[in-house]
Order: sequence, then structure tokens, then C-alpha cells
Amino acid sequence: MTLTGSSAMTEATARTFAAERVAVQRALDGFCARWLGDVAPLTAEAIRYALLGEGKRLRAILLIEAYRACGGAGNAVDLAASVEVVHAYSLVHDDLPCMDDDDVRRGRPTVHRVYGVPVATAAGLAMVPLAARSAWHAAKAMGLSDAVSGDIVRDLMDASGAGGMIGGQLLDLEGEGVHLTLEALERVHRLKTGALIMASVTLGARAAVAPESRRVALARYGASIGLAFQIADDVLDITSTTDQLGKTAARDLDLNKSTYPALLGVEGAIERAVALVEDGCAALQEEGLLTPTLEQLARYIVERRS
Repeated sequence: MTLTGSSAMTEATARTFAAERVAVQRALDGFCARWLGDVAPLTAEAIRYALLGEGKRLRAILLIEAYRACGGAGNAVDLAASVEVVHAYSLVHDDLPCMDDDDVRRGRPTVHRVYGVPVATAAGLAMVPLAARSAWHAAKAMGLSDAVSGDIVRDLMDASGAGGMIGGQLLDLEGEGVHLTLEALERVHRLKTGALIMASVTLGARAAVAPESRRVALARYGASIGLAFQIADDVLDITSTTDQLGKTAARDLDLNKSTYPALLGVEGAIERAVALVEDGCAALQEEGLLTPTLEQLARYIVERRS
């Protein structure tokens, strides 16, 4: 489950992303060593299980690459890992029986299947404040001011809360068994999936102390590729196998959810995702921020196979 296999990605870029993924994985190991000492042992074990399995680390890599595009010269890996903690929390709770009730995630049993629902629920809840503490510590270690460090924590928590992932998840649950319009479906996924992806790149800009115009351009890029990511997920859900995806295939059909292929057809959904990627890259081009790595990450999102 790596950032490879995209026709838009050069070998040099793939090597860069592979190295960044390894660095983020090490930072997540460090997160567990640093922050889980005061957590109840079984809950801590469940958090480690959720964090340290296979993962693309896409959001972390987006943060690192946005930071560099904005002129950041420090080490943003620990900050990037904090975003992955929030993402992992969302997956733990998304898989719970009261949500999507899934058995497989990242090619292995979901957290609640291994540790039980109460422990998985507690683990997810604990990961949010731990991510906030980690982000603050990482920002300060980068030499950022209290004000900028506070903005970073606030933006991360906003992306994970009622105005972001949690709000989107609620709308997603309310939409099961209901025929949503394209506009309503995109509203769900701009929150549920897009909010944290958008935050990943704007946090990179904040960490680089970039001007507002650059944060705005990166926000448009992040919003566009975040929605494209979900559209690609919907397409993969009906065109790939469980083994290929590392999670249960055709789950959207089982839950009777509205999807982009159902509304637009597979080809129409792919065209919509490609158009979003083009819009996001155009936003960066206008601001002089479109690096080869950010462009190739955007194109990977719609060309990936898992």
C-alpha cells in the first residue's frame, strides 16, 4: 500500500515519497513511545495497532510537500505524523458496528474485531487529544511561535470535528438508504474525506509561515483533491477486490449509499475526479506553487489502484 504505480509519477518522485513514508512511520513509532505511557495498557495497544499498520501516509506526505513548496526548510515529519493520528482515529471509528460495521482495514482485521468495541471506541477518542498534543509539540520543535502553533492545532481539530470529518460522517450515516443529489453527496465528502486532506496542505503552509494567498491556493488544491480522492474510492469500491483494496470491496452497495458511479456512471465519475485534480493544480499554478511532487500526488489520487 505505497505511493507507487501511477503513470504520472516519476521514479525519482516515487523514491522521494517512499522515503517520506518511512520517515512518517518512524515518527509514528516515536509518537507511541512518547505519548502512550499514560494511556490504559489495552487502549494503548489498540492505538499502536491502528497507527502502525500498512498505510499510504498520503496526508502526511501532502503536508511535507506543501511545507517545502512554501519554502519550509525544517523537519515537518513529526507534525505530519500528527495528521496521520487523526486519520487513523477516523478509520477506527468509521469501522465500528454503529457506523460502517467493517471487518477489514489495511489488509487486516479492524481494531474493534481485535480488541472489542469498547476498547476501539476508547482508542479512537484518546487519539484526538493526543494528536493535538503531538501537533503542538512538533510545531514548537520546529521553532514556530505560540500563535502559529496554536493556529496549527486549531486547524487540525477543526478538520476533525463537527465542521469536518465528524460532521461529514454524520451526514454520511443520514444518507444511507437515501438518494442524494450530486451537490448533497459532494457536501458529505468535502467534510468527511476532504477536510483533513485540505488541512494537511494548509498546515504545511502554516508551518512554513506562508502568506495568506498561498494558504488560500493550497486550500483550493486540498479541497479539490480531497473530493477527487473520495470519488476515486467510490470507483475502486466497485471495480477492485477486497485483497486489492485492503478493505471490504462493494461496501457502499451493502450499506445502500449514494455514490459517484451511481450518479455519474464510472466514466463520468472518473472525469469529475480528473477535472477536480486539474482545478486544484491550476490553483497552485496561479500562485507559483505547483511543484512536480504536488502535481504528481494529485494525479496519483485518481490513478491509484487501492
